[in-house]
Amino acid sequence: MNIGMIGSGNMGSAIGKLWARQGHQVMFSYSRDLKKLDAIAESAGSNARTGTTAEAARFGEVIMLTVQYAVLEDALKAVGSLEGKVLITCVSGLRPDFQGQTLGLPTELTSSVAEQIAQLAPGAKVVEAFNLTFAELLQADSRQFGTERPSLPYCGDDADAKAITAGLIEECGYDAIDAGGLIKARSIEALASIWVQTAVVTGLFPNTGLKILRR
Repeated sequence: MNIGMIGSGNMGSAIGKLWARQGHQVMFSYSRDLKKLDAIAESAGSNARTGTTAEAARFGEVIMLTVQYAVLEDALKAVGSLEGKVLITCVSGLRPDFQGQTLGLPTELTSSVAEQIAQLAPGAKVVEAFNLTFAELLQADSRQFGTERPSLPYCGDDADAKAITAGLIEECGYDAIDAGGLIKARSIEALASIWVQTAVVTGLFPNTGLKILRR
């Protein structure tokens, strides 16, 4: 599968490297430091390359969006049309100081970053995923906690896009959990805010993961 990475910071580089090592063709893009971008692609192996934001968008059957919220609109303008593309987002509205979110979440559950992205990228099949884990865990040799894999909820409105996303989540070493339609991103983003703050306050950050238990 061809995957275009829009955003190549800690999250984007870690996820893209995992997918490249699973055999997917990955194009990294959207970095102010082109030398750093080249280094990321080189470390990801022979299945990785770099390109402009627009090139990555054209290249990918799946687009992974990992930019900071402050540059979201700029990034999507540079991308161009994403009509018909699977667009996975982990973009967070969480402020750098972890004190709440730019959208007023979690107390005002009237919107989400993922729903904003769906409006800014008409025709894209938007799926929210990867915002309930840490880049450090993605960068580690394994996502395992003993015999357990951490859970990773995802949500979206397109069944095929969700199935593709679930497979990509599993390939990264997580237990993919279908949380429902894209409107559920409001709850997932609120949970992400609580999760990050809890992990930091308790000193568990970043070597911790969420697990949804079944019986």
